[in-house]
Amino acid sequence: MNAILKPLDFRFRPMAHEDIEAVVRIERAAYPYPWTLGNFRDCVESGYSCWVAELEGRIAGYWIMMMAVGEGHILNCCVAPDWQGRGFGRQLLRHLIETARDHATECLFLEVRPSNAAAVWLYQRLGFETIALRRGYYPADQGAEDALVMRLDL
Repeated sequence: MNAILKPLDFRFRPMAHEDIEAVVRIERAAYPYPWTLGNFRDCVESGYSCWVAELEGRIAGYWIMMMAVGEGHILNCCVAPDWQGRGFGRQLLRHLIETARDHATECLFLEVRPSNAAAVWLYQRLGFETIALRRGYYPADQGAEDALVMRLDL
């Protein structure tokens, strides 16, 4: 018997202040060193491009990007652990990329932990290339972890 997977019924919308607590819960569930409520609040108040993705009436992912003079920097992009591994991250990033293009962004940058193999793989599949290494960028249990700096030309 073949299982037929129902397509994910999600929608993107700008992140509102009312969403921040739910976003922080996802962040804490997904990362050992999560952003704080204040980090998210500052991004929304600073006018960064902040979006949530809703699935089945709940926030299941989000992304935050800072854009200026033709460049975009992906500051945070996350899928709730319950929704990971279903192709949702790819759709989340495609929405981010289209938003960047709509704002005349010519290239995107991000940092990612080398230990986050799933994210590195996804970024590479979408055309991001590693351009640098930031030593000791992320906090880690044993001091600090490096960051891969990746770039996508749009």
